[in-house]
Amino acid sequence: MITEAFAERVAALTEVRASRPLAVAEAAARRVRRGTLLGPNGRLMIVAADHPARGSLGAGDRPLAMADRPDLLERVCLALSRPGVDGVLAAPDVIEDLLLLGALDEKVVLGSMNRGGLAGSAFEIDDRFTAYDARAIAARRLDGGKMLLRIDETDPATARTLESCARAVSELAGGGLMALVEPFISRRVDGRVRNVLTPEAMTRAIAIAAGLGTTSAYTWLKVPVVEDMERVLAASTLPALLLGGEVPDDPGAALARWERALRLPTVKGLVAGRSLLYPAGDDVAGAVDAAVEVLG
Repeated sequence: MITEAFAERVAALTEVRASRPLAVAEAAARRVRRGTLLGPNGRLMIVAADHPARGSLGAGDRPLAMADRPDLLERVCLALSRPGVDGVLAAPDVIEDLLLLGALDEKVVLGSMNRGGLAGSAFEIDDRFTAYDARAIAARRLDGGKMLLRIDETDPATARTLESCARAVSELAGGGLMALVEPFISRRVDGRVRNVLTPEAMTRAIAIAAGLGTTSAYTWLKVPVVEDMERVLAASTLPALLLGGEVPDDPGAALARWERALRLPTVKGLVAGRSLLYPAGDDVAGAVDAAVEVLG
């Protein structure tokens, strides 16, 4: 998908990084921030690109799709340019690339925080905060931080992740910044961590996540669409963003599920990554526009 012109812009990033590393801080300092999180329609549409930092590089039937950084950046920039797209969620390296490309003015920028639970690793549940922390998010003038909370009741490492997420929620709130928590009840199946996507499991996960930290005033939830969403989301009054998830086999059915869930009063928008950046047919603009239309 990469065009020659964009390839040249990305190639220039390495030269800037090598010769003028302070350019990253300078780009963050001059970024034009917008005044509110929610868009004019009262919704929030965020493109997620934080998967590579966890070693999760696949999208659909392409196992290394997200390993091509120039291609990923072009897809993200295209998505951010579409009407109705409010911002991006990513780890520091991707956000800094986007800052240097000048792609983040007037956008909501959320930093991904705990990336240490590498996909497929024996220590996956011990999800260390190896990317942004709350202090760095504030220093870079980002709008909030996102953390993944997988709760495996048979794995003692869950306690450390719970404690770390609670601390991050408190610290972000202390700076008036969004804390976006993505909670799951998880278990190992054949040695791999799998999220339990029953209504009962998601209800319990939301209840636990909502109580993290010294205040929930700045806490938002990032949740998958599961059965009986009305009952699931009744577990909390916190604003929620729907999780886009994997590249769907049936994009129309996925859009319909999002549309139904968006009718619920606590659902304020959508966070989608691979399903929009690597859609069938590689029509990124079309996939993004269809998602924005569903938001209303």
